[in-house]
Amino acid sequence: MAKKSLGYLCKKALKLGAKGCKIIKASTVKTGAWVRNKCQYGCPGFGERLTCPPYSPTPVQTQRVLDCFKQAILVHCDEETEADISEIVFKIEKEAFLSGFYKAFAMGAGPCRYCPRCNIKATCKQPYKARPSMEASGIDVYKTVRNNGYEIEVLRTTNCEGNYFGLVLIE
Repeated sequence: MAKKSLGYLCKKALKLGAKGCKIIKASTVKTGAWVRNKCQYGCPGFGERLTCPPYSPTPVQTQRVLDCFKQAILVHCDEETEADISEIVFKIEKEAFLSGFYKAFAMGAGPCRYCPRCNIKATCKQPYKARPSMEASGIDVYKTVRNNGYEIEVLRTTNCEGNYFGLVLIE
């Protein structure tokens, strides 16, 4: 099977329910040592899923992975689209891999939701689908999406509309 174009993969993300999709340079994806602190000291689910810290890749490990790629696909969803960003980027990763992008790897947003409760003392029950989120891997999502032309702000109240971003590293 011939490799599908990155444009095709972006169109597929939109068909799956994404609000936006951009092909970006992997060098615009930024990591920060501070990012995991937001998980450890702010998320009640810290340490409860194999795709979250302390089990997910560290910012240093993530940067090493990013250095292996020249490009990526940045996918945007919001609350109005009602699309699951993690499911979309997983499907894009799979499509990319099957079309010849053998290094394709997805990162979603938020915790893994494939199992109601993650058994952190055992192996993952969904290893073909479960992926760490961008933030769980130490990616500064705000800086990354701003670097690529999206506007994103901190949600100041529960009435604010959320934005969700996922990433597919591709080569």
